[in-house]
Amino acid sequence: MNLYSAPRTINTAKIRVLAVDDEPDLCRMIAIWLNREGITCDTAHSVAEAVSLLERTHYDLVITDIMMPGKTGIDLLDIVREQFPATAIIMATAIGSRETAVETLEKGAFGYVIKPFDRNELVINVLNALERRRIILEHADYELRLEQEVRDRTADIRNREEQIALHLISASGYRDEETGEHIRRIGLFSAVLAEQLGWDQEQVDNIRITAPMHDVGKIGIPDNILRKPGPLTEEEFTIIKKHPLIGSQILNNPEIPLLAMAQDIALYHHEKWDGSGYPYGLVGEAIPRSAQIVALADVYDALSNDRVYRNAMAEDQVLAIIAAGNGFHFNPEIYECFTRMLPEFRKILSWYHDTPPGPDLASRE
Repeated sequence: MNLYSAPRTINTAKIRVLAVDDEPDLCRMIAIWLNREGITCDTAHSVAEAVSLLERTHYDLVITDIMMPGKTGIDLLDIVREQFPATAIIMATAIGSRETAVETLEKGAFGYVIKPFDRNELVINVLNALERRRIILEHADYELRLEQEVRDRTADIRNREEQIALHLISASGYRDEETGEHIRRIGLFSAVLAEQLGWDQEQVDNIRITAPMHDVGKIGIPDNILRKPGPLTEEEFTIIKKHPLIGSQILNNPEIPLLAMAQDIALYHHEKWDGSGYPYGLVGEAIPRSAQIVALADVYDALSNDRVYRNAMAEDQVLAIIAAGNGFHFNPEIYECFTRMLPEFRKILSWYHDTPPGPDLASRE
């Protein structure tokens, strides 16, 4: 029976070790001892030779002398930790250098052995280091799998949230004659602006999904007003102006971040930077950023596309109207982002064309 048999979790037949020492006889002795344990052991006599072998061959463990001519075993330790992090390393040192060996543990060494070597001690240190390495790698693999599961679950949740959003948009679409392409464009325009403002990817995705819900409150406006073909009276327009409040009630679920953003957009996208908007007449940064973004995206899209009462405006007219709203209707910072990202807005317009529209409703706001 092998007195130095590895723990059951280690299959020594698949283990490969590299012994590094400027004394060839010492390297050969280590290789012989490890071969008897069923472990393949290669040898190198300098740090440069060791690095060359490490670059060509996978090693589970390196055993290196600390004191060697030229680059030392400590230099090799640094190289292994940085370039070959899945490889364990044991330091070999003379009796008088024990303190140095202990210091290497703080730098990431898995252990050390004292020269002259005792076979039992060497083999036990090797097997212990290999077992510790196995546990570390298994834990890292578990962490990766756990992170992937979290990402998968997050993606599932996001997909369900998107489906909820689409159903809400679809429901409001039965009342509102805005086209599906308009809905898509509003989300993409808003995402472009949010990204330019430095939002993280999750928030950019959120506004892409939630911006199309800005007018979901129109589902609560009576048909005789919402679908009226002619101009609205002052009283009718007052009723139309209630749709942000209705949308806010529909989307009221602050525990779900996506719906919390959607609620802000629905409630505040008709507020204006100078306080002249509705329903509350908020001023400046009192208006949620998400609603500020959608406000500009919505105006740009409305002016750039055909409506029943008019054809799409020429781009210079659209830009002039939006420029006139800078600092009054729109946050100047968002306006500046818009001017920088205008080529992206043009691309989105070219990709998603409207079909001929029905009776226009957005013009009544």
